[in-house]
Amino acid sequence: MRQQPEVKAELPAGEQQPSSFDSPAHALWSPLLDHVLSSDEPVGPSSSDDDDRMADPFEVRMRFTNQLRGLNASVTSAQKAAQFAIKYHAMAEDLHSCIVEQLAHTNMNTRANIMYFLEHFLDMCRREGHNDYVYMIQRDIFGIVDAVAPDDGTGAANVKVVRTVLQALQSKSFLEAHVVDKIQDALKERDPAAQELVLTSSPASGDYGGDDPNMAPSQTLQQTTAPSSSATSRRPGGANATAAAGGLPRLDRKQVEQRIEEDRERHKRLRENIWAVPEGDYVELDRLWEETSSLNDDDIRMMEEEHVEWAQDMMNACVHRREVADAEAAREAREKEKNGGDAH
Repeated sequence: MRQQPEVKAELPAGEQQPSSFDSPAHALWSPLLDHVLSSDEPVGPSSSDDDDRMADPFEVRMRFTNQLRGLNASVTSAQKAAQFAIKYHAMAEDLHSCIVEQLAHTNMNTRANIMYFLEHFLDMCRREGHNDYVYMIQRDIFGIVDAVAPDDGTGAANVKVVRTVLQALQSKSFLEAHVVDKIQDALKERDPAAQELVLTSSPASGDYGGDDPNMAPSQTLQQTTAPSSSATSRRPGGANATAAAGGLPRLDRKQVEQRIEEDRERHKRLRENIWAVPEGDYVELDRLWEETSSLNDDDIRMMEEEHVEWAQDMMNACVHRREVADAEAAREAREKEKNGGDAH
């Protein structure tokens, strides 16, 4: 068969053969392709893409809620949750509401862990400059205390926890003194309620308690009065948290042992911050002013006695003062003798 010759279309002089790269789509994407090919950065999804996907409010709330539920006595868990909240500080209101919700619906140990977490959280917020969280905690501090140590007796073992955290927040100037005093007055009415908590595994045992007022918060777990049935049913495990006899709240032995271990870990770290001095020029002066009693007659008498002792010590220590005192004593003796001779 005879082969047909190949026919080529010839362009006029000065024109070039059109290609697919001369299309409008290529003109649009060509700068981007050149940038990608010339860049050393890897092509593909980056960590920022993960952050963008993670920025979904619902997913942020769920992850922060899980971190709050997983809090324990370790500093790592508190720092991780605090860093997460600061990272998504644009959703501060939502994340703050997660804290409030967890305080209202979790068990006693988790509420105590969240209360301790607030101290670390506010410290980190102050360092990072995110004061919106600080303002919200200050605004809702009364509700937070009511959730951690409610007045129905279910959180009586957390009263000491609340007092410890409040004192720490006051010393760091997160809370005003009058606010803390008001809360402390309310806690005095709830503290005597810690009397008759019954352990599920050992109802009559005193293995975890004592009458020492300086005992750890975990050791007061068997000293809580019975909550109302409605309050018990609102909390996790409320149906199983009431004893059959007497309606006293019960705690699982595992929960008690967990609390004891967490308190032991916290007491080890407490010594690290015991000498910390809060910021401010007159913090120590203000504390001494508040702790010092008002001036009374006993104080004046004590000052006079101390002044006499100080003058005697100064006279004994200084040769010139001692010589002057001896001369004065000799002069007074001569005057007495003279007055005695004139009288005779």
